[in-house]
Amino acid sequence: MVVIRLTRGGAKKRPFYHIVATDKRNRRDGGNYIERLGYFNPIASGQELRLNLNRERINYWVGVGAELSQRMVALVAEWDKKAS
Repeated sequence: MVVIRLTRGGAKKRPFYHIVATDKRNRRDGGNYIERLGYFNPIASGQELRLNLNRERINYWVGVGAELSQRMVALVAEWDKKAS
């Protein structure tokens, strides 16, 4: 099954997450993913973007049966609220 979730990158104590579509059996940071769909920077400051999503591709993956992780459900809701 395909799941849309976060993969961690960045330095120690400076997290940066890529949003990816991947097989549910893959490890979180395994590097094997189907498609990168955006990023999430929880410690963004100033002019830096905190969240960037390719909403069109996320809708495609959900349409073909992908699941969103719990954190992704919250991030997509935040993105939609910001876009309104």
